[in-house]
Amino acid sequence: MSYLTNSKFLRRYPWLTPLFILLIIVLIYGWALQGLKVDFELFRTSLPYITDFISRLFPPDWKVLDIAIKALVETIQMSLWGTTIGAIISLPIAVASANNVAPRWLQWLANLLQNAVRSVPSIILGLIFVAATGLGAPAGTLALGIYTIGYLAKFYQQAIEAVDARSLESLQVLGASRIQIAQYGILPQVLPLGLGYTLWMFEYNIRAASVLGVVGAGGIGFQLKSYIDGFEYTKATTMMLVLLVVVTVIDAFSSQLRHRLDSM
Repeated sequence: MSYLTNSKFLRRYPWLTPLFILLIIVLIYGWALQGLKVDFELFRTSLPYITDFISRLFPPDWKVLDIAIKALVETIQMSLWGTTIGAIISLPIAVASANNVAPRWLQWLANLLQNAVRSVPSIILGLIFVAATGLGAPAGTLALGIYTIGYLAKFYQQAIEAVDARSLESLQVLGASRIQIAQYGILPQVLPLGLGYTLWMFEYNIRAASVLGVVGAGGIGFQLKSYIDGFEYTKATTMMLVLLVVVTVIDAFSSQLRHRLDSM
């Protein structure tokens, strides 16, 4: 009876529901802001220091452009191989995680593996592989490969779970095996979306590779950290500008390619 009364009350005053939701959102963000302990006065007094630091970044020192390009090529190579390794390993994990393909016990194990990989920061992965292989691009490539698994496996899993169930049922009725169902029912629907996710991850890994350079895992990030540590800020700016140009170009290219894949 009370449920019916509440329903009538909400229909009579429909604005109460969005108001209640807004109030909950405000309370959550207020709680989060309180936990941050933000000192707004510090922001005001620190502005001159921020301005001074930014001013020391310019003008860029174009004498190190050749070094920047070589480091950037290494970064792209790291991202290419890291994304490829991660994508190959992610596919079987995604299949094992999908609730419309795998048994529940296998889903639980595969999802646990995904969560375990995602819980390890890329910097920690970089440190692990630097310890294993030494400084340089191999460590960064392996770190990116493992880091990629945590995300692509989840993206692939969601793509598999979004497959039209009726097409799979039709194949089952016709007596298709699990491999045939995957080949003719799942793969054609998942492929365009999966390729789009992989391209996005490749873009992301170029940026992530620059972060891994902080721990000596090669690429443009290693050069960037070296210049900043040596207070050679104008050279660091050249590195960042070259990275910006390449990331923008790759983003535009992959966006066009993803658009074509989506229209397939």
